[in-house]
Amino acid sequence: MNSSLSNQKPGLFTAIAVMTLVSGVTNLFWGFIASATALSTIVGVVCLPITILPTILGIFEIIYAAKLLSTQPQPVQPSPSIAVFQILTFMYGNIFSMVVGILNLIFFNDQAVREYFARMNHVPGSTPQPALSDGGSSVEGH
Repeated sequence: MNSSLSNQKPGLFTAIAVMTLVSGVTNLFWGFIASATALSTIVGVVCLPITILPTILGIFEIIYAAKLLSTQPQPVQPSPSIAVFQILTFMYGNIFSMVVGILNLIFFNDQAVREYFARMNHVPGSTPQPALSDGGSSVEGH
C-alpha cells in the first residue's frame, strides 16, 4: 500500500506538466502568428529569426510535458531553464506563458515535487562503490 502512495504523482507535478503543455501549444500558435505577420512586411522578413523563437520554445515545452505526463516514469529533471524562457515570452506579448513560467519556478521548489523528481530519477541497483585507497597503508613491507 505504501508503494502505491509513493508512486502517485503530486498535484503540483501534474499542474506543472499540464500548464507546460498548454503553454507549449500557445507558444506554437503565437510563433506561427508572429512569423506569418513578419512575412507580410519587408522589415519583418529580416526579423523572422526572432519571431520563430516562441515556436521553438513551444516544441521544447511539448516534449518536456509529454515526458512528465507519461504513464511510465522517465528520468527527467526539473527544467528551470524552460520556465525562465516562458517568463521571457512577455517580450512577445504572451502573458499566459509568462505566468506559467513563474508558477513552474514556484512549483519546482515544492518539497513533494522535489521528492517525486528524486524518485523518478533514482536508478535501482546502482549504488556507489567505495573508492579503494592506494595509500599503501594496508600493504606494509612490499
